[in-house]
Amino acid sequence: MIFVGDAAMSPYEITSPGGSVEHFNEEAGQVWMSRLKAHFDRVAWLNPSPEHAWQYTSSTRLIDEQMEGKMFPLTINGLEEAMGYLAG
Repeated sequence: MIFVGDAAMSPYEITSPGGSVEHFNEEAGQVWMSRLKAHFDRVAWLNPSPEHAWQYTSSTRLIDEQMEGKMFPLTINGLEEAMGYLAG
């Protein structure tokens, strides 16, 4: 499974039930992420933001932690690394 996005969102969307700005979910986003990670053998996140900027957004750091370091930059090298990981 591949997620594509900058992961820059309200930390509450990840950590808190009802944290989404679009829907009132009874479960936190990290619960859904955990379910997806459990369902698929390999999960990667492709981030279009410059890798050096990831440290400045708390939600990006939270997602990277939840992805257990399987967040890759959306660059040629990042795509190659992500596909190598996903191919196993």
